[in-house]
Amino acid sequence: MEVCQSSNTVVDGAGDHVECLIPAQKLAQRVGELAKTISADYADKPLLVVGVLHGAYVFMADLVRTLTIPVRCGFVMVSSYENDTVTSGRVKLRLDLTQAVEGEHLLLVDDIVDTGVSIAWLIDHLKQKSPASVRLCVLLDKAARRRAPVKIDYVGFEIPDRFVVGYGIDCAGRHRELPYVGYVLTDQQS
Repeated sequence: MEVCQSSNTVVDGAGDHVECLIPAQKLAQRVGELAKTISADYADKPLLVVGVLHGAYVFMADLVRTLTIPVRCGFVMVSSYENDTVTSGRVKLRLDLTQAVEGEHLLLVDDIVDTGVSIAWLIDHLKQKSPASVRLCVLLDKAARRRAPVKIDYVGFEIPDRFVVGYGIDCAGRHRELPYVGYVLTDQQS
């Protein structure tokens, strides 16, 4: 495993022990690879990149800056977790797109797909707006927890069934600032 900082486990200001899963260097490399593929796939099509707030904002920013094609950006926000680590199964639309998307090619960018409940709901919601296409790009795929079928067009990394944080992903509002993806160790694990 590559080192994330000075050691693989970091103790943050809240006293949480965060174990490195994907170092910053690997994240940057994979974002570049995804951007190259997406740029080729949309070379002759105008693209609207739609980020799912809040978790995807860091990934989306890095991805958009690495694309070699012109894009427009928009954001949506859904919730099904509230402040828990397990989905409630009920999806709430907190922020809808403000742009008209009829006939547009949409690239939905999310941080992680685990159960698939929220993203499947969101894809259906966006398709009702009559875009030319909707594709999904996710940083992390946690397929072991899938409850709803979801087609992921661009995947950064497949990960084990662990609750991850960092690189924009949080746990009750903490750890978004970490430059890598890690998981919080429980007292029994640290």
